[in-house]
Amino acid sequence: MSRTGDPEESATPDPEVSAKDDAKESAKGDGEESAQGDGEGRTWTRPPTIYDVARAAGVAASTVSRAFSRPGRVNAETADRIRAVAAEMGYRTNYLARALPTGRTSMLALVTSDVTNPFHAEIIRGAEVAAAEADYTILLIDAQEDDRIERKNIERALPSVEGIVLASTRMSDSAIRMIAKQRPTVVLNRDITDVSSIVTDNLHGARLAVDHLAGLGHRTVVYAAGPESSWVDGMRWRGLREAAGAGLRMQRVGPVPPTIAGGGQAAADVVRSAATAVVAYNDQVAIGLMRRLQASGVRIPEDLSVVGFDDIFVADLVQPGLTTVAAPLRAEGHIAVRTVLSLANGPACRPDQPRTLPVKLVTRDSTAQRRATRRNT
Repeated sequence: MSRTGDPEESATPDPEVSAKDDAKESAKGDGEESAQGDGEGRTWTRPPTIYDVARAAGVAASTVSRAFSRPGRVNAETADRIRAVAAEMGYRTNYLARALPTGRTSMLALVTSDVTNPFHAEIIRGAEVAAAEADYTILLIDAQEDDRIERKNIERALPSVEGIVLASTRMSDSAIRMIAKQRPTVVLNRDITDVSSIVTDNLHGARLAVDHLAGLGHRTVVYAAGPESSWVDGMRWRGLREAAGAGLRMQRVGPVPPTIAGGGQAAADVVRSAATAVVAYNDQVAIGLMRRLQASGVRIPEDLSVVGFDDIFVADLVQPGLTTVAAPLRAEGHIAVRTVLSLANGPACRPDQPRTLPVKLVTRDSTAQRRATRRNT
């Protein structure tokens, strides 16, 4: 029975319940507590609903909803009783139902091109920390390096999220702009006009790699390129060519997938290039390349120096340790979430230029002074 004397009963109905729903559920009575079956002899007890809690606590369903969503509008004693009953029954609030009128789901989508790529681990961790600080939850989407899968999964997630972070997306600029019109969107590792973007300083990173190799006496360097659809790949190749100048010959092989297997695919072309040093699209390509070349008798770094990009956690675990251009990946994820929340929670001006984060060269044992002659295998 309802406690009509409580002041909260006269408040505006909450989105989780309505007068029609109250009447419908009340008509069902306690018979709803019985077990349900699947027609094959198996039975189970369904999860408790807001109406079950209301009947057990002796209040209206709208009061239960307010006790969870707006407790200040419910008598403290009543709210405590409702929460105790709900806990005993195992009731959980339907957050998506509550969000329908306002669009506030406290969820953000983080889309990665490949969730198995260690590059994304630090980005995800930084994003999770920033989301938790704002009492938001991250919905992780794996695009599997396929723009069709990426678009399909984003479209499914749109009704449930308040904003989207795209990490290394493979979608076209026009597709990204269309998504940005529907939800606040931040793009990582790509510069797109009219969409908030965060990138690392790829041009400076390429120059750091070239200067390091040139300082070791290398005069012929080959770039093991990543996916053709990658904006980062284009920027890194541009930076390498600009940094090479007249005193260093820069070649290119690939493209290859941005994976360890992709690095292995590039090995034969790297050998044929006769270069004494290689800069790989990312650390995974560099590691795959090193493994394949070492298996065929090429010594790293005595015969070939290798430089990667990103400084993923395994770069320091391989033998020899990988020299790489390190990016602040965790900070990138953290800043991305803070930016998308700023866009979602109020009017914000999108910058004309992407926010650029600094990089640094981490020198390990995969690079060394160029030998007078390189041993071919």
